Amino acid sequence: MTLVTKSLNGGQKSVPDEALEALRGALRGSALLPGEPGYDDARTIWNAMVDRKPSLVVRALGANDIRQAVNFARDNELLMSVRSGGHQIAGHAVVDGAMMLDLSLMKSVHVDPRSRTARAEPGATLGDLDRETQAHALAVPVGINSTTGIAGLTLGGGFGWITRKHGMTIDNLKSADMVLANGDMVRASNSEHPDLFWAIRGGGGNFGVVTSFEFEAKPVGPEVLSGLIVHPFEDAPALLREYRRIAREAPDELTIWTVSRKAPPLPFLPEEWHGKEIFVFAACYCGDMKEGEKALEELRSLGNPIADVISPHPFVGWQTAFDPLLTPGSRNYWKSHDFVDIPDGFIDILTKAIHALPDPGCEIFVAHLGGAMARVADDATAFPQRKSHYTMNVHTRWEDPAKDEACIRWARDFFKAAEPYSVGSVYVNFMPDDETDRVGGAYGGNMMRLADIKAKYDPKNLFRVNHNIPPHAMSHAAE
Repeated sequence: MTLVTKSLNGGQKSVPDEALEALRGALRGSALLPGEPGYDDARTIWNAMVDRKPSLVVRALGANDIRQAVNFARDNELLMSVRSGGHQIAGHAVVDGAMMLDLSLMKSVHVDPRSRTARAEPGATLGDLDRETQAHALAVPVGINSTTGIAGLTLGGGFGWITRKHGMTIDNLKSADMVLANGDMVRASNSEHPDLFWAIRGGGGNFGVVTSFEFEAKPVGPEVLSGLIVHPFEDAPALLREYRRIAREAPDELTIWTVSRKAPPLPFLPEEWHGKEIFVFAACYCGDMKEGEKALEELRSLGNPIADVISPHPFVGWQTAFDPLLTPGSRNYWKSHDFVDIPDGFIDILTKAIHALPDPGCEIFVAHLGGAMARVADDATAFPQRKSHYTMNVHTRWEDPAKDEACIRWARDFFKAAEPYSVGSVYVNFMPDDETDRVGGAYGGNMMRLADIKAKYDPKNLFRVNHNIPPHAMSHAAE
């Protein structure tokens, strides 16, 4: 079967049989065509909105497999996507009719408790990393859903429950082994290819394929004071006005996110509240338990909660708390803004949006940032929006394809209404595939430097199936 696939120039390319067989012979992993065993597993990702069929899937088992795949795509001028965890909302992991490099089988994690470092392969999930590091009462600051891939999260920035105390995921990245567009295998760190190291800390998959991440791990747990405080949504306006002050004054160890949605059938909620509109504080204190109790006193005293389940929990367990609401196979669409505050006008439009939820799976969360994250200069890494104290994600989730239009419209309408209160930037990992016009906003004043580094390491834009940063020369040619 002759391989016909998309080329870099947008056309179709026929690849000789002998070239494909040579690739297969060079791999420890596999090169799969449609219909072959493993093909559907590789192309199926978290967001059911994305149901695409690549022309070829290379399932890598090691760094050399990645190198062979990159060389094959470059030498044949093929359009190539890269899948790690397959959790990105935009679905860039897979493209119809194009080559796909699948890293999801490369899941090894090794922890050195003496040096407090952890090395993870690009197919590892946050849960894989958490379980290995917590065996030594260590943790790397990552996101809040354990099935997320470590590669995409890290390359876009990475924040979660312990970011205010220990910084972003990229602030704890010590080095990354990479395959570049020309096939070279290099290490990026502060001392080796420092410009590349700067770029991959927030610049996404634009500069090469990471084969291994080395992180600094911090003492955390094995238990943290964490949990949910659930209120009737009618109390949300008053609670948010108190929350913005408490969050602003909180110690770095304390992180408080808010979630507005309809109540799922959680076992600790009275049955009469299932399906009704609720407002939730999700809190985590990653320091001393007694100090945490004091730090959470005021938040826990607000209003008349339906349930308060804050208590000591294993950190690994708390990291999976939101997994049931983010299982694979549902349809998802996100819209996001960054804020420095939560003004009354935003509270008003949030209230209206929750009263108009298009599906019980939809929610709006506000992530509490700041702390150690904000004490890093905007130009110290490619990720620039350090001073944003909050990130909002309109997390639209549903099962029935007939609801696509209504759910997407609801998310876009709220996003537009919230725009006047935002700072104009956006977290690249929260951007759907229809937001190509926001890439500049994601990188702000770092965009020009990123385009220069892209021109150095990927001048022909081989790595373009992403929230793309065109090489500088290519950017000028398009003007």
